[in-house]
Amino acid sequence: MSVSLQEQPQAASLPGARRSLTESAAHGTALEEFERSDGRPAFVLTFTEVKLLGIAGVGFFLDAYDLFIINPVSTMLQYRLYGGKSLPPNLEGFVKAGANIGSVIGQFAFGYAADSLGRKAVYGKELMLIIIATILTLTTPTGSLSPNNCLIYLGMFRILLGVGVGGDYPMSASITSDRSNLRKRGTMLAYVFSNQGWGSLVGSLATLIVLAIYRGAIEKRNELSKVDGVWRIVVGISLIPAFGTLYQRVTLPESKRFVFSQKLKLTGQHTEAQPRDIAELEKEKVTAEGSTDADEKPSKNGSAEIVEERNELSEDNDLPLEVLIKKKAHFKGMVSFPCLAQKFLNYFSEWKHAKLLIGTCVCWFLLDIAFYGINLNQNVVLGQIGFDGKSGTEWNRLFKISTGNMIITALGFVPGYYASILTIEILGRKWIQIQGFLMAALFLGVLAGKFHELSKGAFIVCFALLQFFFNFGANTTTYCYPAEVFPTRFRATAHGISAASGKAGAIISALVFNTLSKKIGTPAVLWIFFGCCIAGAFFTLLLPEVKGRDPDALLAAEIEAKRQAVVGI
Repeated sequence: MSVSLQEQPQAASLPGARRSLTESAAHGTALEEFERSDGRPAFVLTFTEVKLLGIAGVGFFLDAYDLFIINPVSTMLQYRLYGGKSLPPNLEGFVKAGANIGSVIGQFAFGYAADSLGRKAVYGKELMLIIIATILTLTTPTGSLSPNNCLIYLGMFRILLGVGVGGDYPMSASITSDRSNLRKRGTMLAYVFSNQGWGSLVGSLATLIVLAIYRGAIEKRNELSKVDGVWRIVVGISLIPAFGTLYQRVTLPESKRFVFSQKLKLTGQHTEAQPRDIAELEKEKVTAEGSTDADEKPSKNGSAEIVEERNELSEDNDLPLEVLIKKKAHFKGMVSFPCLAQKFLNYFSEWKHAKLLIGTCVCWFLLDIAFYGINLNQNVVLGQIGFDGKSGTEWNRLFKISTGNMIITALGFVPGYYASILTIEILGRKWIQIQGFLMAALFLGVLAGKFHELSKGAFIVCFALLQFFFNFGANTTTYCYPAEVFPTRFRATAHGISAASGKAGAIISALVFNTLSKKIGTPAVLWIFFGCCIAGAFFTLLLPEVKGRDPDALLAAEIEAKRQAVVGI
């Protein structure tokens, strides 16, 4: 049975629940199928799943394309604006970090909005931002502004681009996780994230092709200003998949988890008085224990949370508990925004929940310090393997740099992502993340210790293996974990916070890598990245294995246990 965008939900049971559900409610939490294996491996997809991945995956294609294309673009701007000299270090860091700065804003904002207003109300808006920002980026007036002001102009609109790119992280993760079979959820998320590899690869390939087209003008006629056209075309190509997916995103139906949370009705034993009675029992219990005010709520993390849950049920007393724990906050003007924030804080005030958020945030932060520190500053690596473009004509230099980027991407990025796709449901997320961190640390240690001694061939092999284990490891699983470990009610918000933590690490690397490497040397910086990977492996121990784990069912069991404790069952 295939996963469908409109599929009937799966049967779910709640331990200890005493409510009778309608036939449709009794069959389901949305779009998780009936959890019956069709006998095919998890990585074999149906047409409907491929369609869903196409809609969600284009965001990550654009993420990598737009983030990593800045490397060859910044090199072209050296020739267009500074006569081949290096860009000013501070402005180069600002341009390279701009998209990541915007990503932090987008990840927070879109993640919270998706949980508050629903996926359908928000999905597609992040892609609109990407399109607008890309067009504005192309208007950079390199012929009229001073070189430094051109970089500032470009960097500002790359921040706006980053808001859209960042917003795609929690949106696509939630859209995919909401619609995935538990048996294939990790594979589906890994497939979506693997589009980063294709985005980087296509970006390098597009640069090579456009440079080849312009070879006559740049090399033979010595029209170096034509690089202005090269980088604009390369950046503008990303608009094609963006426009191609926009309609599908804005018309994608709401997640069934939200639809059923509002539509399903109860029959049988449930009565309207039951939730209110539980709340009253709790108040009486508090009063009996010596409270001076019958309406005073108990302390944090105590029975106040139960009262809050019961009051919520009293507002929606026609919905089953299994559905309530998956429903989005009501949208009544702006009321839903602070309402969600309060519930989010209540939920994560418990250590067993907070440690999961700490784990996803810190692991992603440490990973991105190392990952983006390497990939946003590939000129250092390219210099070690002979593709730094320091010799030959201007065109030859640009072409050699683009070729080096292509080699790095083809050897490490794409194979690593697909190793994760093929094994994530077998090995599990936790094992892949820990071994990925440790293996990346190993190769970073080799590169740091033998930075000036490795031959070109040995350096390429070592760096390719580093990239492989970044992607067959924490770069994939840090994206998957927040979409699988947190319940639907808080999934997008928690994913946005986790992703923003990662981008904070990327910003640090982008801003300080060049300056720090000049002060203490590149090998010393690589040792810092080594330490980040070791620490990431330890923080992964805070996280459970999420293969086959249903966080909504766990939350339902928690709420039911609190209800039974209050009522005295």
